[in-house]
Amino acid sequence: MSKFTESLTNIFKIQELRERLVFTAVLLVVVRIGSHVTLPGVDASLLADTIRRQSENSLFGLYDLFVGGAFSNAAIFALGIMPYISSSIVIQLLGAVWPYIQKLQKEGEEGRKKITQYTRYGTVLISMLQASGVVIKLVHTTTPTGSIVPNPGFLFSLSSMVILTAGTIFMMWLGEQITERGIGNGISLIIFIGIIARFPHAVLDELQLVRSGSRNLIVEIVILVLMGLIVAGVVLVTQGTRRIPVQYAKRVVGRKVYGGVTQYIPLRVNTAGVMPIIFAQAIMFIPQIVFSFFPENDFMANINNNWFTHSSWTYSFIYALMIIFFTYFYTAIAFNPKDVSDNMKKQGGFIPGIRPGSHTSDFIDNILTKITLPGSVFLAIIAILPTFLIKMNVTPGFASFFGGTSLLIIVGVALDTLQQVESHLLMRHYDGFMKSGKLRGRRG
Repeated sequence: MSKFTESLTNIFKIQELRERLVFTAVLLVVVRIGSHVTLPGVDASLLADTIRRQSENSLFGLYDLFVGGAFSNAAIFALGIMPYISSSIVIQLLGAVWPYIQKLQKEGEEGRKKITQYTRYGTVLISMLQASGVVIKLVHTTTPTGSIVPNPGFLFSLSSMVILTAGTIFMMWLGEQITERGIGNGISLIIFIGIIARFPHAVLDELQLVRSGSRNLIVEIVILVLMGLIVAGVVLVTQGTRRIPVQYAKRVVGRKVYGGVTQYIPLRVNTAGVMPIIFAQAIMFIPQIVFSFFPENDFMANINNNWFTHSSWTYSFIYALMIIFFTYFYTAIAFNPKDVSDNMKKQGGFIPGIRPGSHTSDFIDNILTKITLPGSVFLAIIAILPTFLIKMNVTPGFASFFGGTSLLIIVGVALDTLQQVESHLLMRHYDGFMKSGKLRGRRG
């Protein structure tokens, strides 16, 4: 504990690191303030009640989770940073099928700049489309006590679309500023702070159950211990890697000798990260959206209520299978063994006992397939875990922190940010947070 305290003290001894942390904190506060500034012409209290009552386990509830409650507040940041994430995913997927994007990905810094510019254009387009959908939903949502938008009209629709789109562009800019002048990945931290902002309310709901006598204190302690074990497991899997040794042949250039050293290719157990869960959730919401167009059809309503609700075993089983499928799918897009094999061959590297070329590519692909299986199964278990905890009378808000998208994002962003802080400390010869001086499993 004393070493951890000493490391925290060392952070504030470094002026540059201290300024970066303060800069990041200030911009994240701006993000949270914008999440509570309501759009002009909207009754936020009626909207919040409607969202919590009707959409807690729907697509809107999931979206509200990512934007830290800004959607239920009808805030100027209601779209959050998700249009930027969506645009990035589209560009990344296009890179697997469109030769032009593939060419840009291989052009180094200039190619990355062009891809970033295209991502920004895509963000504006997606923001405008989503903003129009949000405005339509606000205008047509009514409650027994009145309409959420008392005075709907063309002026309200146009101004709201412009404000929501501008809010997303502003958040994108804030994220880029955090990445450049702050600490950590700005886009990830904006999502992170939005999820964490809901944690105090979830804890208060759990404490209220204990105070009211609805839950025994010992049971609550067991739940907290279980939460700690689950978080530890997620950290271990997130950091878990399979290192493949690579030997480089010696080369003599002038009077210098290059190569002759052994390096490693770190294959992560969870290469896909949180993306398989996001893809699977988006697909699983499609039947609910389709069935909502036929509210008077008893057959479709019966299928929706029995098969596609979060509490059904069928939903959990299909959801888990889709996560396993998308884990392999996204891993195949994110990591190409053939490209790795070609780069190794150009640089004179080889895996001991494996021939360069197609044999190396097949060897890496075989190992990646094997380690992806336990990673995908683990993701599936983590994703459906909140559903089982809700059945055990854990409040939905608190159960979401036991698994699913929330926990994976929190752990991943926290580890990445901590690694950057660690790097700043080690550059100035301070001890880091770990005894070894580096975050084990996060190298490279």
